[in-house]
Amino acid sequence: MVTLPSGFPRDPGDAWVEGPDGRRFWGRFGAAGLLVHHPRAGVLLQHRAEWSHHGGTWGLPGGARHEGEDAVAGALREAHEEAGVPVDDLRLAFSSVLDLGFWSYVTVAVEAVELFEPTIGDAESLELRWVPADEVEALPLHPGFAASWPALAPRLAHPSTLVVDAANVVGSRPDGWWRDRPGAAERLLERLARLAEHGVPAEVLGGTQPGVIWARIVVVLEGKASSAADPEELAAPRSSVRVVRAPGSGDDTIVEVAAAEPGAVVVTADRELAARVEAAGARVVGPSVLLGLLDALDSEG
Repeated sequence: MVTLPSGFPRDPGDAWVEGPDGRRFWGRFGAAGLLVHHPRAGVLLQHRAEWSHHGGTWGLPGGARHEGEDAVAGALREAHEEAGVPVDDLRLAFSSVLDLGFWSYVTVAVEAVELFEPTIGDAESLELRWVPADEVEALPLHPGFAASWPALAPRLAHPSTLVVDAANVVGSRPDGWWRDRPGAAERLLERLARLAEHGVPAEVLGGTQPGVIWARIVVVLEGKASSAADPEELAAPRSSVRVVRAPGSGDDTIVEVAAAEPGAVVVTADRELAARVEAAGARVVGPSVLLGLLDALDSEG
């Protein structure tokens, strides 16, 4: 049985959960881990203390979530406490959920904007190390991480991109947008900035695992709407929404953007454009899917 070292701080979430088959999992309210990736250094791994569950193996900094704590907050808190991860210098990428019904574990993947030196902050680590992605499997991995790594690794190499055909999305609702095309585009950009902050359900972007994807959002503007202000000027200074102003045909620009982004998802109801971007390797979803997500965020206040 695993025991905590003397003086280890406890939280109500620091408890075992036993499943119907007798297996035990750490975290009364579930658990979360942070998968930190840097383009040059690789991924940040923790060599787990011998006294811990599966001690001596390598895995992600993380642990039990607190009561009422969401997975992102829990993963960031644990990684900061255990490895000194600077949470303000991270860019959310995606989350992946393992839900057993009675217990869940959420992997929160982030990109380190700047390379940093991890520091051991408690007794749970023997070592912290940046490991190149292609060398991860050479280490003795925690069984749970070993099982999930083959699906996680490709997603780190290919960030998700949502390409928005702004004219088609705005034009899908007869709300008077034609009277002020730049204003209608700006309202869409403001809503998309909020979506970028909250993330997109993985299934919308073709994900096969439950979770959220904080996709890069590229909005293509054309014609009169091109004079709309950038997101940075619309009270969204840290938005990951990027505006591309089409110099000519908006459709041609969307195809170019989609072709340059592996695995991009294009939002449009234009059948001809859909066929072109699909030929370029992109997926297509209709404006109603995107607007449904935006409406849901609006209703939350």
